[in-house]
Amino acid sequence: MADRTIQDGDGIDTFPFPVGLSVGGVGMQIAPMGDTWPSGVPLERVHRIDFHTVLLFEAGPVRHMVDFTEHEATAGDLLWIRPGQVHRFSRTSEYRGTVLTMQPGFLPRSTVEATGLYHYDLPPLLHPGTAQLAALKASLTQLRREYEDTATLPPALHTAVLRHTLTAFLLRLAHLAASSAKAPRQQSDSTFTLFRDAVERDFATNHSVSAYADALGYSRRTLVRAVRAATGETPKAFIDKRVILEAKRLLAHTELPIGRIGVAVGFPDAANFSKFFHQHTERTPAAFRAELR
Repeated sequence: MADRTIQDGDGIDTFPFPVGLSVGGVGMQIAPMGDTWPSGVPLERVHRIDFHTVLLFEAGPVRHMVDFTEHEATAGDLLWIRPGQVHRFSRTSEYRGTVLTMQPGFLPRSTVEATGLYHYDLPPLLHPGTAQLAALKASLTQLRREYEDTATLPPALHTAVLRHTLTAFLLRLAHLAASSAKAPRQQSDSTFTLFRDAVERDFATNHSVSAYADALGYSRRTLVRAVRAATGETPKAFIDKRVILEAKRLLAHTELPIGRIGVAVGFPDAANFSKFFHQHTERTPAAFRAELR
């Protein structure tokens, strides 16, 4: 999946997208799962990826952890892992099927919005019906055919065709993900989209709703209305949820001292971090870590 790892300072290995291994150096790969995993990389350890991964399983069951949830996939299921999520491969499961990886930035922003690439609230594990699965498989087969065909088109046109074919597959996948959500909501509003992207970028240093509203050029009331319409929650709750998720990741999967984890998510004072974490989880950071060890 990657040819090297990097450390983000939080103790969790991050796998970058291996551009040099893709056909023609384009920002995507598609291949059988068995041909994709790199040798010598301990994928059974928790790690991050900085690219999108979609797994279409041909056999199962396969157990795979994504952000503290163990998912069990079987033949015909898809697992969509997004950049920044922590996950872990199972030592005891046999991974058979097709894997699609794509680099952030490979698709234009309009396509990113239309396909919901960064809707982290949508379920990672998808169970398509018979007709949906047939359509997804056909789309993925066509994408793989285009990906591997480097002889009939010049490089620039080959990349353009790949983007269009990839978009067609992702639109089907996004529709399946949205319809699979327990309470699907319309999240295409640009105000919420900009806010969501800003939180993902700045949550470790900015917890202020007013600061986000000012930076994005909206009134606080407009931002509250947009976020509530898209998610059913307040902007503050949305920010806090992202901070808590990152804190849980670091507590569970690193040996960093709790004080340093607090600093990493925007709490220079360890006592304030512990109070915040307890408010949202009803456990202290130390108790949460102990439960997972």
